[in-house]
Amino acid sequence: MKSTAPATLIIDQANSPATLDPALQYDTDSYVVYRNIFDQLIRRDPTTLKIIPWVATSWSQTNPTTWVFHIRNGIKFSNGSPLTGADVAFSLNRILNPSFASPQFANFSVVKSATASGQTVTITTTSPSPTLLTYLTTLSIVPEQYVTQVGNQAFNLHPIGSGPYVLSSWIQGSEVLLKANNSYWAGKPPYPDVEFRTVPSAASRVADLQSGAADIALELGPDNATQLKGSAGLKVIAVPTERIADLYMNSLTGPTASLQVREAIAYAIDYPSIIDNLEQGYAKPVKEVLTPASFGYTNTVPGFQYDPAKAKQLLAAANDPHPNLVFPTSPSFSSAVVQAIQANLEAVGFNVQIVTTNQPTFLKDIQSPTHNWGSIRYGIWSCSCLDADGTIYPLFHTGSIWSSYSNPAFDQLVNNARTTLNTAQRKADYQQAFAILQKDVPAVGLWQYYAIDGVKSNISWNPGPQETFFIPEIKWIG
Repeated sequence: MKSTAPATLIIDQANSPATLDPALQYDTDSYVVYRNIFDQLIRRDPTTLKIIPWVATSWSQTNPTTWVFHIRNGIKFSNGSPLTGADVAFSLNRILNPSFASPQFANFSVVKSATASGQTVTITTTSPSPTLLTYLTTLSIVPEQYVTQVGNQAFNLHPIGSGPYVLSSWIQGSEVLLKANNSYWAGKPPYPDVEFRTVPSAASRVADLQSGAADIALELGPDNATQLKGSAGLKVIAVPTERIADLYMNSLTGPTASLQVREAIAYAIDYPSIIDNLEQGYAKPVKEVLTPASFGYTNTVPGFQYDPAKAKQLLAAANDPHPNLVFPTSPSFSSAVVQAIQANLEAVGFNVQIVTTNQPTFLKDIQSPTHNWGSIRYGIWSCSCLDADGTIYPLFHTGSIWSSYSNPAFDQLVNNARTTLNTAQRKADYQQAFAILQKDVPAVGLWQYYAIDGVKSNISWNPGPQETFFIPEIKWIG
C-alpha cells in the first residue's frame, strides 16, 4: 500500500535552536531550522558539491578583489516585500558590524565592503580571497527594512525570510513550527507543515521514530544506529562529514595555560578505544584538527598517540601531578564520549569536573571574551565550507570569538592562506600551520565525525559532508 507524504513532517532534534537569526549562532540545532526560513545567496549542488546559483543568478570577478553578483528578480520575503540587492548587502554588512558580534565574523572578515545598486551587489575584499564563494554559500538573506524597523531582538523572535517555510510558532526549549510558503519562488514546498521538536535524549528520539511519533531523528549515536537497523519501516542515514570531533584546551587561563599540561591531556586520551567502542565504526581517526573532506587537510603531522605513562611524566615535570580541570558540555554532545575522556584523564592524575548546561548557555560561555569557560571542552565543528580556513581560522586565530589561543606565527600563516589564490601556496601554509598546532596543542583532533540520523523508510535524503538540511531536498518516496 502506497504511503502518502505526511501533512506535517516531524523532526526530533537534541536541542532547541539557540537563535533563528541566521547572522547569530552557527550551531547545527539552529541552522537546520533557520536555513528553511531564509534563502542563501548561493548554494552547493547536493550531489556534486559544486557552487550553484540561488538568490544570485550569476557572478563574476572583475579584478582580484572585486566580485559582482546579479540578484534574482521576483523573490519576495514572506511579508510581501521584494528581496533586493540592498537586502543582500545588508545581510553581509550586518555580520561584519563589530558591535553585532556575530560568530560568523571570522568567515567574512576579508570583506571590505558590500554595496548594492538595484539588483546588482558588489563585494570588495581587502585582498584576493580564495574562500569568498565558499562562505557565501552559508549567507542567509534577511530583509533590511524589517530588521531595521523591529530591531535585532524582535527579529530573532519573529524572523521573516524568503525561504520555503515561514515561522508559525517557537516555544523556546520545546518546539518550532514552520508553515509552507506556498508562494516560494523555487516551487511549492513538499510538506504543508514542519515541526522541530526538542528531545534531548537520543533514546527518546529513537523511541519516537519507532512509535511513529517522528519522521526524522537527528544527531543519533552509534548505539542508536545499531538499534534502528532492526526496526521495520525505519533506516539509518550515516555519512562522513566535514565535521571534526576534537578536544579544545584553554591555552590562555587556568591549568591548561601550561604546555606540559596540554600535552599530558593529548597523550592521556585512549583514541582507539573511544573510536572502536563508542563510535563503533562511525568515525575515522585524524591527526589534525581538520577532516579529509576539507581543502587544506595535510595528514603530515604526527598527531598524538595514547601514552598514559608519558602523560604522567609530563604532569610530574609540570610540578602539578593532579591538575583540576573544568569540563563544560551540553546535551548536544555525547555524554558517553565526555565521560570516557574524563575517565582517561583521571586515570593519569587529573581531577575533572564535568559541568553541563543547555546549548545556548554553553555557547555564550565559550564565546565570552573573558575566556573563563573552563579548561577543556569536547566539540564537533563544521563551517559548511569544505575549507581549512573555516575551521582553524575561527577556532585558533587570535581574537576570534571561538579562540582561547594565540600565536602570531600561526596567525600569519592562516592570514596568508586566506589571501592568496595560489592553491599550492595555500596547502604549504596550512602544512606549517598544522605543525604549529601540533607543537602548541591548543586542541587535539579526535576523529572525522559521522552524521547519524534515523528516518522512516519512505524518506530519501542525502545530507552529504556539509550536512545540509533543506526540507525541499527531503523526498517522500511512498
